Amino acid sequence: MGCIKVLRFLLKRKIIVGLFITFIFGLGFYGVTNLDKELFPSVTFNQTLIVIETEEMPAEDVEQFVTIPVEHILESTKGVDSYESTTSTNDTFFIVELENDNSNDVTKEIENEINGLTNELHGVKNVTVMQASTDGQYELFMDISGGTLQEMSEFALDVVKPRLEALKEVNEVAISGLEEKEITITLEPKQLETYEITQEDIISTIEQTNTNASIGSLKNEKGDPTLRWNTTFSNINDMKAIPIQTNEGMKKLSDFATVKEEISEQTNVAWKNGDPEFLLLQIGRSNDFTQIDMAEAVRAEVEKIEQEHDNHLQMDEIAAQADYVTSAIDGVTSNILIGGIIAIIVLLLFLRSFRATFIIGLSIPASVLLAVITMTFLDYSFNLLSLVGLGLGIGMLVDASIVVLESIFKKKEEGYSNVEAVISGTKEVVGAVISSMLTTIVVFIPIVLLDDEIGKMMIVLTVVIAVTLISSVVVAFTLIPVLSENFLKARPKKVGKLNLIGKYGSTIKWLTKKKRRRIGVISLFIVLFFSSFLLLAKIPMTVMPDILNRYAEVIVELEPGVSTDDRAEIALQMNELLEEIPDVDNNVILDNAGVFVALINMTPEEEKTMEQHEINDQILERFRALEAEFPIKSVGTSMEGTINPPIGLRVSGDNFTTLQAIAKDVAEELEKLDHIKSVTVQTGESADEFLIELNEKNMNDDNITAPYLYMNISHMFADTPIGEMVIDGNSVPILVKNDRNIHEKQELLDNKIMTVDGEKKLSNYISLKEASSQLQIDRSNGERYISITADSEGHDLGAMNREINKIMQDLEIDQGYAVSVTGDLEEQQKAAQDLVIIFAISLFLVFVVMAIQFNSLKHPIIILFIIPLSITGVLIGLFISQKELNIMSGIGVIMLVGIVLNNGILLIDRVRQLRNNGLDVNEALVNAGKERIRPIFMTTLTTVGGMLPLALATGTSSDYQSPLAVVIISGLLFSTFITLILIPAIYLLFEDIGNGMKRIFRRKKSDGETIKQVKAQ
Repeated sequence: MGCIKVLRFLLKRKIIVGLFITFIFGLGFYGVTNLDKELFPSVTFNQTLIVIETEEMPAEDVEQFVTIPVEHILESTKGVDSYESTTSTNDTFFIVELENDNSNDVTKEIENEINGLTNELHGVKNVTVMQASTDGQYELFMDISGGTLQEMSEFALDVVKPRLEALKEVNEVAISGLEEKEITITLEPKQLETYEITQEDIISTIEQTNTNASIGSLKNEKGDPTLRWNTTFSNINDMKAIPIQTNEGMKKLSDFATVKEEISEQTNVAWKNGDPEFLLLQIGRSNDFTQIDMAEAVRAEVEKIEQEHDNHLQMDEIAAQADYVTSAIDGVTSNILIGGIIAIIVLLLFLRSFRATFIIGLSIPASVLLAVITMTFLDYSFNLLSLVGLGLGIGMLVDASIVVLESIFKKKEEGYSNVEAVISGTKEVVGAVISSMLTTIVVFIPIVLLDDEIGKMMIVLTVVIAVTLISSVVVAFTLIPVLSENFLKARPKKVGKLNLIGKYGSTIKWLTKKKRRRIGVISLFIVLFFSSFLLLAKIPMTVMPDILNRYAEVIVELEPGVSTDDRAEIALQMNELLEEIPDVDNNVILDNAGVFVALINMTPEEEKTMEQHEINDQILERFRALEAEFPIKSVGTSMEGTINPPIGLRVSGDNFTTLQAIAKDVAEELEKLDHIKSVTVQTGESADEFLIELNEKNMNDDNITAPYLYMNISHMFADTPIGEMVIDGNSVPILVKNDRNIHEKQELLDNKIMTVDGEKKLSNYISLKEASSQLQIDRSNGERYISITADSEGHDLGAMNREINKIMQDLEIDQGYAVSVTGDLEEQQKAAQDLVIIFAISLFLVFVVMAIQFNSLKHPIIILFIIPLSITGVLIGLFISQKELNIMSGIGVIMLVGIVLNNGILLIDRVRQLRNNGLDVNEALVNAGKERIRPIFMTTLTTVGGMLPLALATGTSSDYQSPLAVVIISGLLFSTFITLILIPAIYLLFEDIGNGMKRIFRRKKSDGETIKQVKAQ
């Protein structure tokens, strides 16, 4: 065997192993200090976001002129899987799901196609196409307060922004709430009428006067100088003196308008603890720098700024992602260290040898650092997932070393020489160790088949665990044998002492005596397996765990068209509700165009009076209570800017009236469930409007065109930007206003416009017809739909899933219409389906590996019997700990498959070896069990000990680690019991079946020979 030849060579050249380990420790510690640290790995998802802003248009026009043409592009683009759109007044938003291959190229193609179509689309102002990723635009939030708006604005623009953006770690600093000035030109309609001049004449003259342009060059002059025309304004007096041509000659602009510089009307963009008088700084990092790098650089620079500018202004941090990165990494790192220490203590208790414990203990950092070196070459970072992978690997990475050392230790106890003990002991387990490693690794491969977003994140976890296991096997077959040759001491084995091993051997002997005993044991485990599923209803279920510690982000989505005053009132109400919750420390509410984002900081862990999930529940409950009083569409937790309602249903079909009727029926059924609250049917809000109808006859008679009418009417209601003026180095916008106050229908119709025959009322050319238009239109893959959302109180998603599925099954729906699940419920159903498929693929892969390893189908089937029965331990563990059954615990179940197989492989491989050496099945099972029970217990308890800190973890990232670790600990403990008792019983049952089949064939053969003899006679 090649492995043994290499081992013999290493035993003769121990210096190679010494240099190898020195290299691992040196380069590994370098990697530990130089790997980037971030909350999540930088992952780009197979999802493209499209935002298209339009001119002032109702939602139905935006749908017709923009949304549907873009849908045609998406339909014809190869690589687009599905898409959804939300069309509102003045904009449309697409979420495009892409196929796995070439998502970057597909995104670029979509962007090029839409930009190429922009000129053909009606009223498009701006197009943004971007691919979704884990990288946020801003990752550090600060505020400036304590002064007047002018003082804070000047300090922010003149000092803070340029200083911070000069840092190489900072890419951008966005400031919200600044004091902004503008030049307003308020026209006086009566004066315009007196001098028979229009608003358009005024605007045209101002724009032509405020000009700075190159108009040619003098070729024959030295240096070919250009001719520049510059009549831009330098102060307000210049504007007031602009000459305007009228029917009475030249007049000044000041004769027709009031010109002044004033503070632009402020629209609150954020509230800090209910106070809008502050500036919000949002800071984004540069590429090649981590959140921690940026936070450290910004904090150092802010400290310098505060020392250099001793004013009364305050700069405070609101939230920094770097803090959660540091907290998460520190927490997981400490758990890894504690787990390693627990594993070493377990080893010491079992081996009762400091030398043996030292050898195994040395393999832990060696394996971890070898994994870190590999992560460095793969350009991975220390993040939540990679560290959880290392933490889970701590317990498993000593498995191979324990098995190898235990086997060598046993050979020394039997009197083998040092070299032969190492060679023979290693050779005995090499097949089982490699097979165990391969089965554990192949189990993780299907995890990448998870839903795009989750799968791309989990691949990091998968790779890190695989790398850790491979590293542990490399160390087990190099460091352990070399150190064990002379350093490991073992006394001759004592015979005749009845201990745990002897009692276990007696139990296996008891099973071998009678067939009904093993059948009874198998039946007992099967009954226990099916009974454990009754616990499912008592286990909480979610989709993804909350990773934030003493901090929450909540999104409140408003109905379209909410006024500025109403938005401010909602923000103040949200703050009042937050102040009533004891453990909420402070909050900032951001207004992001129809969506409020509440950044909520809670009291520190040591001062808490409530758990975070209890605070989160209170926040959501109180915010959702506002829906009855204010135009709030939905409330949910934030996950990269999206809102996921706990319960979401979607009714799709052709006829909108039928959709409304079906949605109403579904909502009524949901409202009958006591634990479901706030059922909302989102049929698309509508707004009252007047549709302008043109009198084309009168327009033709007076030579009035539609564009001329549109321009005059729009100027009555909207300020017209006509350029900028530079004042003190800052560009100040110039706006033309009209002091007409039009609030009623008749006031508009009575307004006069200039015609060739003098001024005439608008009523000569237009009439107003009452109408209504939808404010928002939802579409999916080119089809309109209606959404139904609801919240839950007192029930988990698993219970709701079952009840809602029953409602959907009982519904009588016309053909061509469908009701489907969305929101967190959809995510849970999809995740459950994915996990079942992955679980099945994992079982098949490990079966293939074991079949090749054992060159048999019987042995893999026997080992696989323990996999489904391990679920019993998982359900018991989750029930007792009340940890959530979510994506992370589901992945823990898949990981458990690879871990629990190791013990089964170790036992069956030894049984096979002993039977090949001539022992009968009963003796082989008893001896194999007695030989393998100690390494099985040791690997199990070191794995459990290594993961125990993860299971008991609190704080940042604990919700990620804990359910996964609980699943593995409880499942592994139960599966160890199964391995030691059930596998022998199943093995014997297979032997019974085989022997029975042989007897049947033997009897048939005997009967056939008898018949032949009778016929011959």
